[in-house]
Parts: sequence; structure tokens; C-alpha cells
Amino acid sequence: MRILHLLSQRPELTGSGVYLNQMIQQAQARGHENAMLAGVPDDFHHQPDTIDCRTFFLRFGKDIPHHVTGMSDVMPYPSTRFRDLNDEQLAHYEQSFAELLHLAIQDFQPDIIHSNHLWIMSALARRLFPEIPIIASCHGSDLRQFRTNPHLQERILKDCRKLDGVLALSLAQRDEIIELYGIATQKVHVTGVGFNSRTFTWSPKSSAGPMRLVYAGKLSNAKGVPWLLRALDKLTDIDLVLDLCGSAAGPEKDDIVAQAQHMGERVKLHGNVEPQRLAEIMRQAHIFVLPSFFEGLPLVLLEAMACGCLPVATRLPGVEEVFSHLEGNGISLVDLPELQGIDSPLPEAEEGFVERLAAAIREQIDASRNNPRTSPCPEAEKLLARYSWSAIFDGVEEIYRRLHLG
Repeated sequence: MRILHLLSQRPELTGSGVYLNQMIQQAQARGHENAMLAGVPDDFHHQPDTIDCRTFFLRFGKDIPHHVTGMSDVMPYPSTRFRDLNDEQLAHYEQSFAELLHLAIQDFQPDIIHSNHLWIMSALARRLFPEIPIIASCHGSDLRQFRTNPHLQERILKDCRKLDGVLALSLAQRDEIIELYGIATQKVHVTGVGFNSRTFTWSPKSSAGPMRLVYAGKLSNAKGVPWLLRALDKLTDIDLVLDLCGSAAGPEKDDIVAQAQHMGERVKLHGNVEPQRLAEIMRQAHIFVLPSFFEGLPLVLLEAMACGCLPVATRLPGVEEVFSHLEGNGISLVDLPELQGIDSPLPEAEEGFVERLAAAIREQIDASRNNPRTSPCPEAEKLLARYSWSAIFDGVEEIYRRLHLG
């Protein structure tokens, strides 16, 4: 099969970028031909050793005179928000991707298109090429854009409903897609997300030195990072170090960095790190913390668990669906604060959330100290086996074949 993969932003540095890479690698390993179309900065240099396929790039800063338009409002690189584009800029955005899509279709002649995000790119591809089977993977950030940009909903709804298939991360996300977009239930399939089981491997934890905590993701308010740092201030009786892995661009990141630097040696800022380096940090860490207010199914939780970390995470629908059976036996889930909008806590709810987060971290630190594991948790191993990229692609490939055969 000839598969054209679409992503409107950079094909790395974010969860959807990792997903795109893995879909191409898994498809290639099974004999499929692949091509990729993506939106990148003008100075982006493709590394063929990471994705070995034909590429079509729309270069922001050259083809379009602004930064890459990101699917999150805070990206780990300079970006433009969809909410800030005027009608002329949106028209230019669509027209530029339309021209590149026509070129890619004519040159590569795909049997199927696999787009990422239920957003403008997927709707555009459906509208332009009704004769080609198209599926789109939902990553969660697209649902947030849908909710926060009501003026763009009519631009995408009609065509997203005509997609041949939609891949959801969880049952909870499937239900949300059906409710928000009105897509037929039989078109929405739960295929999940995976992790690289060769890179992220289990390691026993050292009992010497401080307790090591790790966070990996964007340095943004929506990810809950400022409240994580506040929670550490309630754990001053514990000798610990937080490894903060990730970056962003803009004032939120600057405020978080200043907050972290104020905490001295208790917080170590790493910036963006390659997967191999992140795995090394996770293998040294006792606890992984994901205090996010909005996620789909975060693959970083799978990666941390595979490395032997005890996770602390907010009780988001996708997280609870997949991990709740391990609550009290490997993972601690923290109730969300009352939110204003999609991913901002009400001011009066912040302190209670910080208290709950600190208590959960303390609980996991005690568990790591008092019952150190000498081998992987059997229940976690069973869960992780279902989320290897090979297992995830089994389900995706079955949908490819079904649509290709008609």
C-alpha cells in the first residue's frame, strides 16, 4: 500500500510528531510505501535517518510569512496560534497546503491518506480528494482547538464528518469526538498510542542520594507545571530533585523557568531532550509527575512506567480509563481542580490542587522508599504489552486494509 501521512506542524518534538514517525516506521517495516507532508520552519532540516520516506514540506517563514501554526497554543518552538490568524491569513494557510497536497498526490499517488488531527488539514484533504480513502488520528489538542475556536468549527465540520475513519486514543476520547463533531459512531475506532519498548526499558532505582522526580512535556500552564513547582515547596522536608524536561516559547515558559531557577538545586532544567536521553533520565528517576489539565492519552506516562517510575498524574478521562486499575499499585491519580475554560484552574481551586498533588507525590516517594521494586510490576507489564507501537499499528493497519479493499 502507498500511504501519504499528513501533519500540519513539525514532524517531531510533540506527541503527534512521535506518532507520525512511528506510523511511518511501522508501515515501512511491513512493506508499505510511505510519503510525508508536514509544516516546518524555513530552517528545518529533515533527518532521513529518523523518517526514511519521500517528503513534502510547507515552509513557514517562506511559503507562509509567520511561524508554524501549532495545534497547541504553547509549542516547544516558536509558533503562531490559530486564534490569532485573520481571514486573509487563514485563506493563505489553506491555499498553501492545498497546493502542496495537489503536488504530493500527483507525485506519490497514494492508496490511502493518514492525516493527523481532526482539524483544518484533515478537512482540506477530504474536500480536495473525495476519491481517496482518508483516516485521521485524533491527538486531543485538536479537540481543544475545536472548543477554543468556535469561529473555525464550520470550516472543518462538514468535511471531517466525511472522513472514512477516525482513530481515537481512548473510549472517552471516542465519545467526545462523536459528541463534538457528529461523526458516525461506526467510523470512530479506538487504536490508542504506543511507546518505544526498545528505548524505554526498566531499571531498578538507587536508594542513595535524593529522590529523583521527572516531568517531560511542554513548559506551559495547561500542563500544570507551575502548580507542580508549587507542590514541591510543600515537600521541603524531603531531599529531592526534579528533572524538568521540555521547552516552549513565550511568556508562560519564561515564567516557569524563572520559578524553577528560584528553587535552586531542587529543580534541574534540561530543555528539549532526545528520546534516548529522556529514557536515561527516567531510568534514574523514582517518580514521574504529569499534572496536566488536558490530555488525550499521554504516551509519556507509558514511557515512564516502562522505565520503572511510579507515576503521579491528574485524573483525566483517558488516563483514568487506561491506568485506573493500577491505582494504589503503581500509579497515583490526582483529582483535577475546578477549571475555567478547558485547561485553566479557578484561582480559588488552585491551593487545594497543589495540596493534593503534593500529597500524591509524597505517597509515591514513600512507596518507592519502603517497597523498592527489584523487578517490573507484573500488572504494569501486561498493560505495557498492549501499547507497543507494533501492537498499536496492528489495529491501524487493519483499518488501512479494510478501507483500501473497499
